[in-house]
Amino acid sequence: MAEMKTLAATVRSGTGKGAARSVRREGRIPAVVYGGGEAPLPISLDKKVTTQLIFAGHFLTTIFELEIDGKKERAIPRDYQLDVVHDFPVHVDFLRLKPGSRLKVNVPVHFTNHEASPGLKRGGALNIVYHSVEMYVPADNIPEAITADLTGMEFNDSLHISQIPLPEGCKPTNPDKNFTVASLAPPAGGGEEASPAAAAAPAKGKK
Repeated sequence: MAEMKTLAATVRSGTGKGAARSVRREGRIPAVVYGGGEAPLPISLDKKVTTQLIFAGHFLTTIFELEIDGKKERAIPRDYQLDVVHDFPVHVDFLRLKPGSRLKVNVPVHFTNHEASPGLKRGGALNIVYHSVEMYVPADNIPEAITADLTGMEFNDSLHISQIPLPEGCKPTNPDKNFTVASLAPPAGGGEEASPAAAAAPAKGKK
């Protein structure tokens, strides 16, 4: 399940570029909480704390309990914008999470048991088609990742989504019900080791 963190926020007055610039001059980041059948709520966040959270990774799959002027709101980041020159956050969008709701997220794919793949051990290359899979997931059970097991994979084998265990209630958005997540290609030279008989045979044309 996705991690949950607490993040302090303050309601901000005014919207638009002018109001956002004013918030940034105060050392804070403008943000908006929307969805859940309620009106959008403009808020501001501490710049240092938010920047650390974004660059620590997994920001868009982390559930936050926003503490907004004494009230608590459960939400997940849906997007953030970075300054094009200085690469620091300038805006964040949050989606309210209501009990029983579902949302669409990109879930990372973790590949395991590389050493148990005969094809990889003989020099094959793993071609990853999807590093993450877009899925509909329960708001109360957002997976941090799904695990793809490479055990037994040989040259030219493909690993399909049907071979990867998915958390309960999670469904890929891809209309292809059994799309390829990764495949294993042989090395450029073919990768097959010569058999003992072939290795022992004299070269053609030699006595």
